[in-house]
Amino acid sequence: MSQLNGPFSGGPTLNDGATMPWLGLGVWQAKDGDEVIHAVKTALETGYRSIDTAAGYKNEEGVGQAIRESGVPREELFITTKLWNGDQGYESALKAFEVSRKKLGLDVLDLYLIHWPVAGKYRDSWKALVHLQKEGLVKSIGVSNFQPHHLQEIIDDTGVVPAVDQVEFHPLLTQRELLKYAKAHDIQVEAWSPLMQGNLDLPVLQEMAGKYGKTPAQIVLRWDLQQGVITIPKSVHAERIVENAGFFDFTLSDEDVKVLEDLNQNHRFGPDPDNFDF
Repeated sequence: MSQLNGPFSGGPTLNDGATMPWLGLGVWQAKDGDEVIHAVKTALETGYRSIDTAAGYKNEEGVGQAIRESGVPREELFITTKLWNGDQGYESALKAFEVSRKKLGLDVLDLYLIHWPVAGKYRDSWKALVHLQKEGLVKSIGVSNFQPHHLQEIIDDTGVVPAVDQVEFHPLLTQRELLKYAKAHDIQVEAWSPLMQGNLDLPVLQEMAGKYGKTPAQIVLRWDLQQGVITIPKSVHAERIVENAGFFDFTLSDEDVKVLEDLNQNHRFGPDPDNFDF
């Protein structure tokens, strides 16, 4: 794994040899059209090079337009999208990928993820992603919201280990078992909702923000980084997008990392992958 350098230069090396930035812009709930275009362009102007969208977000066309209009060379970008639940299965996943690729206006995607482990379908979906990677249509393949038992099943089926598992991860949901499994299998963990959907009013975060001269958001994002977890905070506000990149110029003490880890309550702001009606 590479050094914890700046947000816009380098990042961890995935198990397939690709390099993924430590920081990306998430665009969940960003409306297609002007809102998502502005957010993506702002991020790219700030220096972000990783953009995370999904078929389920219904804004891939706007993301694609922003990428084209930004003027940033394609080879500098790392673009992720995801297979939606209703499109899971082998053939349907291949078709859904083509739809996403056309909406984004990209020949090759950097990372394609299965969005949720839909029972009875995610194993066939994974086989489709393996095929897409072999065909050279996507550089890296992975999953989102998979627990260790889901991961083990698809690895056993195909022998192909996901490069990334994107999960809800923050101080109230530290996912220790998953992190341990991922490390043992060389799977890169990526955090969605790292900022707890804005629930940053914990006294300890306010205290640390004062101590380090940073915002509570920057404290949490730095905590992600020091655990080797990629982070994709979502925002459509320019000042937040800029602020969220400001966590590479300081280091939390080991004691403070532990303090934040000890906040864990196994509390989810999003659905539980093992108890969710897909």
